Amino acid sequence: MSKQRSIGLLGAISIGVGGMVGGGIFAVLGEAVSLAHGATVMAFMIAGIVALFTSYSYAKLSVSYQNSGGTVHFVDMAFGENLLSGSVNLMLWLSYLVTISLYAVAFASYGETFFSQKSSLLHHALISIAIILPALINLVSASFVSKSETFIVVIKVLLLVLIIVSGASYVDVDRFAMSEWESPFSIVVAGMIIFVAYEGFELIANASMEIKEPEKNLPRAFYGSVIFVILLYVLIAIISVGTVPEAQLLEAKDYALAIAAKPALGQIGFTIVAIAALLATFSAINATIYGNSRLSYILAVEGELPKILTHSKHDIPFMGVVFTLGFSLILANSIDLNAIAIIGSASFLLIFFVVNVAAFKLRRDIRANTMITLIASLLSLSALGILLFYTYQSNPKAIWIFLAFIIISYLFELFYGRLIRGHFFGKRY
Repeated sequence: MSKQRSIGLLGAISIGVGGMVGGGIFAVLGEAVSLAHGATVMAFMIAGIVALFTSYSYAKLSVSYQNSGGTVHFVDMAFGENLLSGSVNLMLWLSYLVTISLYAVAFASYGETFFSQKSSLLHHALISIAIILPALINLVSASFVSKSETFIVVIKVLLLVLIIVSGASYVDVDRFAMSEWESPFSIVVAGMIIFVAYEGFELIANASMEIKEPEKNLPRAFYGSVIFVILLYVLIAIISVGTVPEAQLLEAKDYALAIAAKPALGQIGFTIVAIAALLATFSAINATIYGNSRLSYILAVEGELPKILTHSKHDIPFMGVVFTLGFSLILANSIDLNAIAIIGSASFLLIFFVVNVAAFKLRRDIRANTMITLIASLLSLSALGILLFYTYQSNPKAIWIFLAFIIISYLFELFYGRLIRGHFFGKRY
């Protein structure tokens, strides 16, 4: 039975904006400033351009292959159900675990600002609370997650607009002088590290079967949401770098957005942003657990993950939530914010590269422009290469964790696909 199409253009754009303006901007602003300095605005624009080209591939694929599986379905359509597609699909599931971890660490960083004494125990306790409570909400009332998201998205966007409007008159343009810029390589690297803040527009594809007039509204939703978020992030970067001394932003790197509210709104502004950051990151974790548990259910039904993940209670993918909870807790409590941001961005750049190649491969079927899909593929691959090259020199631990994700995805699919799925589902490579 086909779903009733109940989501209009504005609702579809809200899904994309909500997916992007989650906890990412609260977590990675300080990372961008530490690398790009006065060119932080450029870093956000560069990352946004990669996202915009990739949104073209998603728009074309979503119109032609409307399916709640989204990315998973596109990869299967382009490459078939084989070792590559199975590995990428598992990699997508792992990537969402990384974003949950990123949001949880950001939650802890902003939460610690309300305590006079900071400690490692407090930091890890806040990280764990940020994951456990949303998981419990998902287990008890999944409908609360979907119903509350639109309201929370509006709150987050209004807060960012408040920071922009109130701080505009305090901007010192001298802080954007070329002399304050880092090298072009560092600027691009900064953009790639913060790319995870643009991850989320792909969620529109998962709702494609529910969107009214999909041929018209799906492309508009993808392009509209990405362009809106690029503008929003660029303006936030202008206010942050233009109103706050760089030393202060770097000192409070993990909660830089709260510092950015201080020049115009004082301590009250700092507190409001910190509270809003807690709400934003908490809701982002809530929504990501909701989506990832359902992704694991879809993959398990198709035989790409163990059958235990199909276990559900009252239409809630119970074991999917439990597994997401467990792995997220381990990741978030064992990796620092910089490494998580790098791993998250690298993971999604890799997945988006595969999706862009899928769009290029299917370009005739989906009526996509050859040059645009080729540029999108090259941009995402180049962005990934630059990020990995920098990370190899600056944070090799993050490289090894990222490579471990790829190897785990490949080996799991290789052995599970042959030994288990081949026997029960009749699929062999």
